[in-house]
This record gives sequence, C-alpha cells and structure tokens, in this order.
Amino acid sequence: MPDSMHPLAVVRDPLWDNIQLEPEAVAVLDTPPAQRLRYVRQLGHAFLVYPGATHTRFEHALGTYHLARRALAHLQEAPGAAPLDAELERRLKLAALLHDVGHYPFSHALEEAGLPHHEGLAARHLESPELARALEAAGAGPAALLPLIRGEPGTPLGGLVSGSLDVDKLDYLTRDARMCGVPYGMIDVDRLLASLTVVPGPAGPELALHDKGLAALESLLFAKYQMYRNVYWHHAVRSATVMFTRVVRSALRAGRLTVDRVALTTDDVLVHELGREDTTGLARALRERRLAKRALDLSASDLPRDIADWPGSDPELTHRVEDQLARDLGLGAHELFLDFPAKPDMLTLDLPLVLRDGSVTRLSGGAAAHLGLPAVAAELYRAARRLRVFVLGTARVPERAVVELVRLPRAEVEARLAGARALLGA
Repeated sequence: MPDSMHPLAVVRDPLWDNIQLEPEAVAVLDTPPAQRLRYVRQLGHAFLVYPGATHTRFEHALGTYHLARRALAHLQEAPGAAPLDAELERRLKLAALLHDVGHYPFSHALEEAGLPHHEGLAARHLESPELARALEAAGAGPAALLPLIRGEPGTPLGGLVSGSLDVDKLDYLTRDARMCGVPYGMIDVDRLLASLTVVPGPAGPELALHDKGLAALESLLFAKYQMYRNVYWHHAVRSATVMFTRVVRSALRAGRLTVDRVALTTDDVLVHELGREDTTGLARALRERRLAKRALDLSASDLPRDIADWPGSDPELTHRVEDQLARDLGLGAHELFLDFPAKPDMLTLDLPLVLRDGSVTRLSGGAAAHLGLPAVAAELYRAARRLRVFVLGTARVPERAVVELVRLPRAEVEARLAGARALLGA
C-alpha cells in the first residue's frame, strides 16, 4: 500500500473526478505500450456521428483501474470479509489498468475485419522490455496478468476484470454515454460496487453479487442494449465501420500493411498509411465523411429466425458476397457493403448471486429468472441488431432477395459464388 514515502498520484478525470494512482501504476503508465493508448480512440468512427466521442483507451484504462480500486476496497471493508491476498489484489488492479493494452486502433472494427481478437495480442505488449520491467518491479509479471486480461476461467476474482459484471463495462458504458452526450448508458455504479461480494469457487475466491444489486444489474443490461442500438450500431457509425474494414482488408491483401504493423500502430498513423496508394477511394471518403447510404435497413426482429451466421462472423465470405452483389446491381467495386453485426453474448450473465438468506445460486444465460428481464433478453438482442446494405451511388436493393440470401448456409453461398448461379434468387 502507498505510504508517506510513496504518495498517490492524482489525475483529474471528467467522469470520476480524482483518480488516484499507486506508484506501480504510474510506473506502468510511463511505458510506451501504455502511452500508445492515448492515441487510440475508444469508439472508433463514432465521432463522425457524436463529435464528443474522441475519448481514448488511455482514459478508459484509468477509469477501469479506478473502479477496480474502489471495488477491491469495498470487498476488503465489507463486514465479515476475509482479507484479500495482497499479491492477488495488486494483479487485479494492474490487469484492470492494462486490460486493453493490446487493443487495435478504431475500436473493434479490425476484429470485424478478421484480425485476431485484441486480448490475444496483449502478451506482445506486456512482454515489451519497458513494460515487462515495470511489471516485474511491481511483483506482477506478464504471465500473472495475461489470464486475467484474457478472461481465462479459473482465475481467482477474475470476473472483476473480465466477466459479466466487470469494471471494464462499468467504465465504458458510463464514459461512452457521457462523451457522446446521450442518456442511454447511465447506470448505478455506486449500487453495483456496493453489491459486490466474494464467494468460494472451485479455483479460489469468486466475484459475486448480492441480490440487493439486481435492479442496478438490470439497468446495466438495458444500458448495454440501448448503447448498442443507438451508439455502437448507429447506422452512420456502421457505414463508416464497414467502409473502414474494406480499406484495411484491401491494404492487407495488397501487402501495403501487415497484421503485425496494424496491431502496434495508432489511429492517426493507420489513417495516414491507409491513405497512401489507396486504390479503393474509401480512405479519402471516410476522411471527408462521405459515407455510404442505406439502401436496405431491416430490424432483426422482423427477419426470420433462421438467419445464417456468416454475415456477422465471416468477413472474407461477406467481402466476396458484397463484390458479387455490387456487380449484379450495376455498382462499381467497393460501392456496396452488407452489414449484420453480431455480439451474441451482449446480454448474457454468468456469475454467482447471493440471496438474502445467504444461499448462493447462479445467474447464467441471457434469461436469468432472478431478473426482470427473463425471456426478453434474447428479444432485446434481436431488436438491437439490424441487417443493412449500404451503397455509394444509387441502386435498388431487393429486400426479399437479400433476406433469402442471408438465410442461406455458408456452403450454399460458397457454391453460388464459385459457380454461375445468381446470388439473389435461384
């Protein structure tokens, strides 16, 4: 713990006011991998819709660390609480601070483009010489933090960093709503933190929730739904995102970029590199906010339930489908984009719940009976999703034919692309 010889540093934050940093956190932040996050925006292209959404992964890292310290302090001070292991507590705080250290530029767009998930890239940053030295000096080396950052099962209190009710969500939902100027993501953070507790688990202490915090947890799930529907999956944000992923994939395919290079760069550097020798014209269009417009926009609630998974999970196949559809509809290359974003775990829960009589049950799945959401969680997810076709130029996109297309299994789509059969219709 800090003492008079090692006072806490204080950073002013627009969301949490004063954020206090322990000396080991300051040492970690003063390394290149952590400083890189100052130049990676939290919400990618959302600033094209919400001008205030220019906050960074660095700010979010500070907020997540702050909430981890608050949560751990509450767990330590709760009546009858067993003292937490000091080494575990240190690891949890530093993992919260560095949970996004491997994050790509432009939010999750590059993962949608088919690049590895950012959690899997954390090791190369944690093992960089400067950061590794700072972590070893703090007594929490890279190997100790990686399981927490990756959300690996069996990590004591790992749910605080990566779980259904982690401090990452508490910060990003609140911060994103504040910076976008929208009311959708506001949640009762104080109540949720005060409702946290610890229960024995198969691999050690496990983060749990008192049932007094259920109403606040329900509000968090609604906040996620509303933020996805109104901010993260806003039509103009999605238009910019699919245009951006197309530029990146084209640059990778042409050898002008490498996956390793993209993983280490920042927003502005990547924009500059994408603008050089861009044959698609999309990099300049994004820079000038000339976005593709909606030619089709359907709520998943109005679609059949047997939509295939490839539109939201297979960027290579989707790219090929877009190219063929553009040709079929008389559009040029890079002028049509099919978008059906997927996040199936958006409203799922998996954590212990401590009831008023002291017994422990488990909240699991998207339809937890203890919440006021029960079976509507799956419907909320469907309501948040939209199937869209964006075009640059003018084209009439046949709704029924597109709906039938996205119902086709992957193998059938592959066969149509490989043969002479039309994509839209038999």
